[in-house]
Amino acid sequence: MKMAAVYANLIIKGQKQIDEVPEKIREEVRQILIDRGHPELTEGES
Repeated sequence: MKMAAVYANLIIKGQKQIDEVPEKIREEVRQILIDRGHPELTEGES
């Protein structure tokens, strides 16, 4: 499993937030979240 998918799973479970994802894969994680029907989780706290 790719790291982006791992981070997306953790975000969906509420264990991580998009701001905690390394910058170089953050866009890929955002796209995974959108594709899985969780666009609201792509917004950071900042």
